[in-house]
Amino acid sequence: MSQPSETALGPVRFLPGPNKGKYPSCHSIYIDGAGVLIDPASDRRRLAELAAGPGVGHVWLSHWHEDHMTHLDLFEDAALFVHQADAPPLADIETFLDWYDMEGDYRQIWRAMMEKDFHYRPRRPAGWLEDGQVIDLGVVTVEVIAAPGHTPGHLALFFREPAVLFLADYDLTPFGPWYGDRHSSIAQTEDSVRRLRQLPAQAWVACHGQGLFTTQPGRLWDDYLAVIERRRQALRGLLTKPRTIDEVVAARIVYQQAKMPKEFIDFGEKAIMGKHLGELLATGEAVFENNAYRLS
Repeated sequence: MSQPSETALGPVRFLPGPNKGKYPSCHSIYIDGAGVLIDPASDRRRLAELAAGPGVGHVWLSHWHEDHMTHLDLFEDAALFVHQADAPPLADIETFLDWYDMEGDYRQIWRAMMEKDFHYRPRRPAGWLEDGQVIDLGVVTVEVIAAPGHTPGHLALFFREPAVLFLADYDLTPFGPWYGDRHSSIAQTEDSVRRLRQLPAQAWVACHGQGLFTTQPGRLWDDYLAVIERRRQALRGLLTKPRTIDEVVAARIVYQQAKMPKEFIDFGEKAIMGKHLGELLATGEAVFENNAYRLS
């Protein structure tokens, strides 16, 4: 897959992030003629050019994660809008770390990284983006769509006139969905992806990977959701014998052979598989005893 290029879909401008929008960056959207920038974490130099002219009056965030606001510091004078449910981590770094359930050494590392690498500065939104809201920007009409699961206030956006659907972090990548935060939900993630698939779009924009789809993504929707089920089945197979949380993490069900720092992978494995363990406990399919999980 080649690096995506900047593309105009009517007034909706797709701004690719470095390395195909791979974390810690993402793809952004800019609305020509309206001065609205969505998820300012793509190419920093390109975003600085937009700030200098034609200008950015409003910044919208699809959700609270760091890789969607890496360059928000360039737009301190712009009015910030987000879903109210995702606002608390934006205003306080300790709340931000709490929402990731960061503890111990992880918390110290991430606090420093948020300030150094992601330019974190406390921000309080000027207003809210709400489910069902229809916003007339003059050059385009936008429908705000609540799509929780990834985060409680995760948003999709439908730009009516060019029929462009912004999927945000439901990115249809082979990695699959992330739902490892304190307030994330597997069930809501599945429901949101299925609902977004049904919308009558003619182009789709996501924040990572290919990023821009000008034809129906087709089986990518199924493949994306199938990742969740593969994780479920792999965990069930693992829990035929009692396993501690450290053993579940070491199995690398989520990240498999990914070449990333062990600390990052361990945190991500524990976060996502913790949700799946909670799912099994809630249905009674698994039990936790003697400091280990096993199928009941």
